[in-house]
Amino acid sequence: MRLQLSTWPEVETYLTQSKGVIIPVGSTEQHGPTGFIGTDALCPEILAYGLSEQRQAAGKPVMIAPTLSIGMAQHHLGFAGSVTLRPSTMMAMVQDVVNSLAKHGFERFFFLNGHGGNIATLNAAFSEIYAEHSLGRAGDNRPPVRCTLVNWFECDSVMQISAETFGDDDGAHATCGEVSLTYFGFQKDAARVKGAEMTPGRAGDGPIFDCDDYRRRFPDGRIGSDPRKATIEAGELLYNAAIEEIGRRYDAFVAAG
Repeated sequence: MRLQLSTWPEVETYLTQSKGVIIPVGSTEQHGPTGFIGTDALCPEILAYGLSEQRQAAGKPVMIAPTLSIGMAQHHLGFAGSVTLRPSTMMAMVQDVVNSLAKHGFERFFFLNGHGGNIATLNAAFSEIYAEHSLGRAGDNRPPVRCTLVNWFECDSVMQISAETFGDDDGAHATCGEVSLTYFGFQKDAARVKGAEMTPGRAGDGPIFDCDDYRRRFPDGRIGSDPRKATIEAGELLYNAAIEEIGRRYDAFVAAG
C-alpha cells in the first residue's frame, strides 16, 4: 500500500493489522553523465513499491510512506540539478515524519536508504527521537517507537551480484549497480541517457570534501565506476534479490520486541 494512494479509513484499517511502515529515503544529486539525478531516491522507491506489490498480491499489505527524496548532498552542488539539506534540516524532517505517523499509531519505522551520505544523519535523527521519549518530551499520544536503517546497496545479495557482474568497475559513486536498477525501473528514460560518452571509461578514486573540490577531482561526477556496464538485465537481477532480502529484514524488524 502506498500511503499517498490510500484513504484515511484504509490507513486506519491497516493499523489494525500492522504497525510497520517502510520509508524510502535518498538524495537528489548528480550521478555522472549516464545516471539520473534522482538515482539515490529512485532505487529504494523502486524496491519499496515492488515489495508492496508483492505483499499486496499475497494478501499481506505493507505500508510505503512518501519517499524522502532530498538528503545530504552538499558535495554534489558543483553539478547542475543537485539539491541538498543541512544535517539539522534533515534530522528535523525525519523527526517530524516519525512523530506524525506515530501519532496515528505506527510504531515500527523501516528506513530504506539509497544514499551513503545520509547514514550518519539518519542515525543521529533516530537518537533524537529516542531522546524525546527518554527525557519525557515526546507527546503523550506517541507510543514507544523503533527505527531501523537498511541500505539497499549493502544487502548481502546485492553486493554479491554486483561483485560477480561488475567487479571493481562498480565503483563508489554512480555505481553500475544503482544505475542498472534505475534503468530497469525506467527503461524508456534509460534509453535516452545511457549512450552519453565518458572519459576515462572507469573513473578515478579519491576523497571528497566541498563541492568545488569534488568537481575539480571528478569532472564528470563519477567516483571509481564505469557505468557503461550498467544494464536493464543486471538491474532486474538486483531488483529481485533485493526485494527478497529486504522483505525478510522488514518482517524480522516488525516482529521483534
